[in-house]
Amino acid sequence: MPRSTNRVALAGSERKPLRGAREAGLPAQDERVQVSIIVRPKKSYGTLESTGVLSAVRPEKRQYLSREEFEKEYGADPGDVKKIEAFAHEYNLTIVQESLARRTVVVSGTIAQLSEAFGAKLSSFEHEGRTFRGRSGSLYVPEELGEIIQGVFGLDNRRQARPRYRCQRKQSGRYIALEAEGGYEPNQVAALYSFPADTDGSGQCIGIIEFGGGYTASDLQTYFSQIGVPEPSVTAVSVDGVQNQPSPGTDSPDTEVDLDIELAGGVAPGASIVVYFSDFTEQGWVDAISTAVHDSVHNPSAISISWGYPEGYDTWTSQAMQAVNQSLEEAATMGITVCVASGDDGSSDGEDDGLAHVDFPASSPYVLGCGGTSLTSSSGAITSEVVWNDGSSGGATGGGVSDVFPLPSWQSQANVPPSVNPGNYVGRGVPDVASDADPNTGYQVLSDGQSYVVGGTSAAAPLWAGLVARINQALGKPVGYLNPLIYPSAVSSDAAFHDITSGNNDINDVGGYSAGKGWDACTGWGSPDGSGLLAALQGGSSAKLAKPGRKRRSRRGPQAV
Repeated sequence: MPRSTNRVALAGSERKPLRGAREAGLPAQDERVQVSIIVRPKKSYGTLESTGVLSAVRPEKRQYLSREEFEKEYGADPGDVKKIEAFAHEYNLTIVQESLARRTVVVSGTIAQLSEAFGAKLSSFEHEGRTFRGRSGSLYVPEELGEIIQGVFGLDNRRQARPRYRCQRKQSGRYIALEAEGGYEPNQVAALYSFPADTDGSGQCIGIIEFGGGYTASDLQTYFSQIGVPEPSVTAVSVDGVQNQPSPGTDSPDTEVDLDIELAGGVAPGASIVVYFSDFTEQGWVDAISTAVHDSVHNPSAISISWGYPEGYDTWTSQAMQAVNQSLEEAATMGITVCVASGDDGSSDGEDDGLAHVDFPASSPYVLGCGGTSLTSSSGAITSEVVWNDGSSGGATGGGVSDVFPLPSWQSQANVPPSVNPGNYVGRGVPDVASDADPNTGYQVLSDGQSYVVGGTSAAAPLWAGLVARINQALGKPVGYLNPLIYPSAVSSDAAFHDITSGNNDINDVGGYSAGKGWDACTGWGSPDGSGLLAALQGGSSAKLAKPGRKRRSRRGPQAV
């Protein structure tokens, strides 16, 4: 078959150079690489609104699509996939994997073959002690495939993920997990937050996304024995060949992996846990999330993501943000709640450009963005809870206003403030909820044989995923896409959340956001009262939910710092 000579730039594929990276020659042209090609859905996602899932304000009124139904209605068209196969064969690429549900075709080839197939100019780069394969500019595909292909991932393998955990101390600019002193056990925090009684997540599956590192069975067995909680079933799933591979050492990603498993399992030991290991690249993000969402073997009803990267097209390509966001939208229609850490670097999200940023995918309108608090207690009761902010040396909860995603309809009455950035755009407000994340009031974690006290919004995401699993168990069906449910006043009451009214998240003088009555861009609605939230979701009115002696909360929005 003759090769097409008419080519078009692939929409959204433009890649910008990584700031501070140094070009270091060309990659080996005979190196073999796998690339993931995302294909358009057979039906426009605009029709998803007709399912009622994205707008229904009561769980019992929701009719979710099964994974099989979703594939039939919105998966890739087999005819489109055949055209991708023909294109791959033109360039002597090998078909490695195909999934109609995930709308993904994985091909492999040499750097030379792939560069020619997609019009990519690849170079080797060095950045912060790492070498990666990178590109700049757009990718190009045959004109007849321009509308069919929505994304191509794997040519550029720069690092695209940061874990969202913090430990008690910082040495030489790095966060070091020290010997545990104090710290909560997960089940203790579940009690402080009144997780629903007589539930443990039985019958539910919690998916956890990880980018590197691993866990050992011996660590998990020891940990759950020490805290007196039944050890949950934990299964590892490899994505793009990345395995559960513990790597002990300073600042190891194992700490993130163990924190996520131990938090989720500690508060919902009856749930099974599936850990999806992927690479920390755009390809890794796209493939890991779509794999978890469409996993018809384990069927997770809640997914926890404790990783992120600053939002924006100078950090992500628009094709990557679209692919990830579409997978999260797919999760919403299938009754899967996705809980995502909002970041640990305050309103700057760790960027040094003098602007405020929110973390993606926490800024997706289809996820439950999870912020962080500092929690103190005495005799089994909360005595104080404020915004987590330890300053630039210790971190602070991420939160703010999206520059990419518009204000969702369900957030229109939450008084989301204008962004503190020039232009003062009013977009999607982050986070939606919060829970304890201060490493100084953090959690006992066992990783690589050592006990640590760990915090960060990495702890908030699995904690909320565990709560969702217990709520699902009590409801007898998945609560699914939580955001449209928690913003109406009947649910966002003082009985469902502990309103956080003190603190802010400005740590680098870029401008930040302050806590206040009602929703705010530091802690969302606040930390959970699990039993109250369950009662609200079961249909209790705001009048019935109001606690004695407590007034209905004000709707006054937060103010910029």
